[in-house]
Amino acid sequence: MQPKPRHAPYALKIARWHNHINHVQAPKNIRAWLTETGSLTAKLIAHSTNFRIQRIYQQRAYCWFDEFEAIGLHKVSKVVAREVLLRCDGIPAVYAHTVTPINSNASQWPLFKTLGEKSLGTTLFQDPQVKRGRLQFARLSPNHPAMQRARLLTQHEIDAKFDQPLFARRSLFFRRGGVMLVTELFLPNIAQLTEKT
Repeated sequence: MQPKPRHAPYALKIARWHNHINHVQAPKNIRAWLTETGSLTAKLIAHSTNFRIQRIYQQRAYCWFDEFEAIGLHKVSKVVAREVLLRCDGIPAVYAHTVTPINSNASQWPLFKTLGEKSLGTTLFQDPQVKRGRLQFARLSPNHPAMQRARLLTQHEIDAKFDQPLFARRSLFFRRGGVMLVTELFLPNIAQLTEKT
């Protein structure tokens, strides 16, 4: 009798994150979005007439299986989590998931608690005390939590299936001993955006 693989139910929930964009074989039009090192919010604003951040929630929740080690936890634990959709002219373009350890404080992330539907990215990039880690890239399977959440939140809006992998990126941000992980899943509509003049 063959032994069952350990953690088999979670295998597809954990993404393979890569430090180089070439490992995910993203098409050229998606690659440009994935590798943007400036504010993603600013780039999306430049590609839409009406940009909006739709906050889904910001509360204590369990982190994902591929998040806990990145933020220095020993196992899946409760964190402060934020979930938003970034919309360009009403259409969801990016699903974003942010986590920070539950013991993070206002000294480390002074504006995080009161962001509402303001841009986290703009806040981070305008703060000289914030340091950003390197970008990591992945193709997320349909069973990954980001894919499942994005599918649920956009099922009546996006005319595309979520049964194929989608491209994502993530990076760590550091401030005064605090750590924050931001994961961004690029939805199918991102490829159709054009810069507004």
